[in-house]
Amino acid sequence: MADRPVVEFRMGDRVRLRKPHPCGSTTWQVTRLGADIGLVCDGCGRRVLLERRDLERRLVAFVARGPAADPAP
Repeated sequence: MADRPVVEFRMGDRVRLRKPHPCGSTTWQVTRLGADIGLVCDGCGRRVLLERRDLERRLVAFVARGPAADPAP
């Protein structure tokens, strides 16, 4: 597998995914970071956890970026 750069996700990011959610919305808000990324549907409020790799594959675009993390002192 080719080495792909890691996508930087931030708390509060709004992302557009490839397939629409059953409610019809295609945008999600990032609410949890780690190996699994927590998302909340902008349409119905459903919460899901996706593996980072799956989210990177399904990601189409960033709709809005969350605030940048403060650098460690």
